[in-house]
Amino acid sequence: MTGASSSNRLTTSSPKDHNELLGAMRTLTVFRIATLLVLITLQGHAQALEFVFVGPRSMGMGGAGVAVTTDALATYWNPAGLAMTQTVDIRILAGGQAIDRGGFANAVRDLENFNTSDTSPANIAQAQNIANSLNQPGANTSLNGAAGFYLKGHFGEHAFGFNISDVATGGGFITNPVQVSGTTISGTLLLNGLEQRQVAFSYAYAFADKTFSIGLTAKAVQGAAYNGSETLQGGQNVKVSSNFGKPEISTAFSIDAGAIYRPSSWLRLGVVAKDINQPEFDAPDGSTIKLGPQVRGGVAVNPYSSLTLTSDVDITSNKTLVPGVKSQVLSLGAEQTILTEFLSFRLGTFKNMQDAKTPFTPTAGLGLRFYAFRLDLGGGYDFREKGALASGSVSLTF
Repeated sequence: MTGASSSNRLTTSSPKDHNELLGAMRTLTVFRIATLLVLITLQGHAQALEFVFVGPRSMGMGGAGVAVTTDALATYWNPAGLAMTQTVDIRILAGGQAIDRGGFANAVRDLENFNTSDTSPANIAQAQNIANSLNQPGANTSLNGAAGFYLKGHFGEHAFGFNISDVATGGGFITNPVQVSGTTISGTLLLNGLEQRQVAFSYAYAFADKTFSIGLTAKAVQGAAYNGSETLQGGQNVKVSSNFGKPEISTAFSIDAGAIYRPSSWLRLGVVAKDINQPEFDAPDGSTIKLGPQVRGGVAVNPYSSLTLTSDVDITSNKTLVPGVKSQVLSLGAEQTILTEFLSFRLGTFKNMQDAKTPFTPTAGLGLRFYAFRLDLGGGYDFREKGALASGSVSLTF
């Protein structure tokens, strides 16, 4: 009896089966179109800035967020994620990252602590060593950070999001070699930075029982571009934060687009393209900073309901504000929840694939849920180069 029944299901189809098949075919077609649109944005991608890790959950999982973020931070990571859960989320966060390359930070500390009054041969040799460390190719530092207020809501399969946020990137580098004369060390540290102070509105819609979702984010962005410099002198403190200079303010509009495909309950695939209309901002030197599309893909696997394994990768190779430094990050992460998400433990790692010298940087995070209230913390540390990142958020989720 059972075998006959199975044979009948294989050889006949009901109207319901036919509709489900058509729905699946439409879903795949839309996903292919969305993927094609993302690939089109790859043209002219060379001006894209690095993808900033926004939020402690993604940061704790190595910077992976494209396929897993369904709370209010989806307005940044992938607007399609807003439609994958029917929740209301109100969130405030702040975080930042410092990246040190080639021992640059150590060399600056040695410069600040250098004793210029000691004229011994050993101290003169130390002065030259400090200059050599600052002048070595690839020695520089990068900074980025984000802070803001994020909101998510829904109406049936329609979801919306809103944020008021600031995403900043920058860095310090040396172009003209630091000079040494006896115990006198002198040079100039150049500083570049860009703040994107934005108001963003997102909309997303889920199809076929959340098998597929698409989303758009429209942003009004006030760009604050910085070009500054700091004099380097042996025995004097280097004050980077106060020497970025007066910002050049300009305004532009920008659009992000994303998609998530969930072929089964345990698998999700995501892709997002940010700044697809290539907004431009004025720079203090009279030039313009043109942001090309950032394109990032992600995958998430749930071996069982409380465990998430996820990975993101930058499809584009993104420029930074430090000359000669590019960013194309691979992120790997995992999240284990216990006691119905009362506690969430996260581990991850990431690496800039455009910089063979940088190691995988480990990250970790913790989430605490008490009814609607959530507290999340995340961070990481590069034990070789001594770079660090940290983020925290508080939220209400209903």
